[in-house]
Amino acid sequence: MKIMDTFGVGGSFTEYYAMDFADDVVLMGHDGPGHIAIAQGKTKVRPLQVYHGKVGRGLSVEMSVKHGPVTCLSVVQSGDGHLRLLVAQGESVPGPILEIGNTNSRYRFPLGARRFVNEWNQHGPRASLCCGRGAYGREDRKARIVAGHGDDPGLLILVQRNSD
Repeated sequence: MKIMDTFGVGGSFTEYYAMDFADDVVLMGHDGPGHIAIAQGKTKVRPLQVYHGKVGRGLSVEMSVKHGPVTCLSVVQSGDGHLRLLVAQGESVPGPILEIGNTNSRYRFPLGARRFVNEWNQHGPRASLCCGRGAYGREDRKARIVAGHGDDPGLLILVQRNSD
């Protein structure tokens, strides 16, 4: 989240929880931190009778990421022990989401939902990732500098292109 925020594009903690094969989108959300500067419309405070599976009630903040271009980012470790930034460009799109007091959004990727999830997971990322507004990738020197790797072109793993 800090890297995305440094770019000035927000950064919302998220993870995928479902795929809508009919609309070819990945549904992502999380009950953790969101960034209200990238919210689609107003954020809502939602009272919950069951607070994320825990005993008792509570309040949670609900939002979606603004519709338009997004970049997903995760830090992964390669087989040789080097840290890399795993990056995917996509789009936040309108449509139904779970209204459960979390940050929840629908994302479309150039590879399609199924292939995106398969190719993203081939790099061994943790379940959670960060999503920010705008499109950043391998060509973005700022990403390499923020990560402290100067001009190393091998730093970024871009999961995006449809090679079919």
